[in-house]
Formats: sequence, C-alpha cells, structure tokens
Amino acid sequence: MRLFEKLSLEGFQAGLSWLTILRKREAFRRAFAGFDFERVARFGERDVQRLLADPGIVRHRGKIEAVVSNARRAVELVEAEGSLAVYVWRFEPAARAAGHVSESAESRALARDLKRRGWRFVGPTTVYAFMEAMGLVNGHDRRCHVAAAVDETRRRFPRPA
Repeated sequence: MRLFEKLSLEGFQAGLSWLTILRKREAFRRAFAGFDFERVARFGERDVQRLLADPGIVRHRGKIEAVVSNARRAVELVEAEGSLAVYVWRFEPAARAAGHVSESAESRALARDLKRRGWRFVGPTTVYAFMEAMGLVNGHDRRCHVAAAVDETRRRFPRPA
C-alpha cells in the first residue's frame, strides 16, 4: 500500500507544491481507503463524485480517475509480478546519478513500462520523484551533508525478492 500511496501522491503533486500534498496527506488517506489498492480498484463513479466533492484533497477529475484506474492496474501487476515492491526494485539504477536530475534512464524505463500496463499520471519526472522518495535513488548531491548517510542506508536495505 505504501508504494501505491507514494506513486499516487506524486501524481497528484504534478503541477503543485509538495507542501500542498503533504498538508492534505491524511485527507487523501481517508478519501482513498488508506491507498489499499484492492479497495480503491472497486471504486466506481459514485466514489469519484464523492472525491470530487471532498475539499480535503486535490479535486482534479483526471488525477482522481487515474488513481482508481491505477489501483486496478496495481492488482493486475501484483498478480503478474508478485508484489509492487519486487516489480519497482527491478528498476533500481546500478550507479548513482551525477548531480541533480529530475529523471533518469531508469525512471523513463519504469514510466514506459507502467504506461504499457495502462497506468496514468506516471511520466518519467513523476516516477523519478517516486523512486527518490522510496529510496530507489539517492538524489542528494554528493556534497550534501546527508548524501553519504542515504547511500549507507540504501546499501543496508534488503532488496525485495
């Protein structure tokens, strides 16, 4: 659920400030059943109308419908791949990016594969932000005071298998 939540919130953030999304995070969780994608996959038009009327979240029909559709795609992906985590970690880059970037070959590949599977609001920049938020990439400049700590945490992290 956590991966689905992060990817969904990154999609909502597109064109907005991350602070706006963070301030609405609990309302998003309530509105989208804790981002339990199996439950969200069963949402229908009545749920979309309810969400469009919810002032606690970003009321963008396209993004709301994308989360519902993506939940259905997540169910299919888990059936095919075993779990979202196993699938997503296949796109972990072999090397750290040099400098600050907003997308990478891996985020482009993951976005392309998700789109091939029918996912929406998953462009390479959105997917890169998701990968960074989930620890698949360390986007900190090497001179940043936390870069080494993030690298060490990533090194110790047991990859999903």
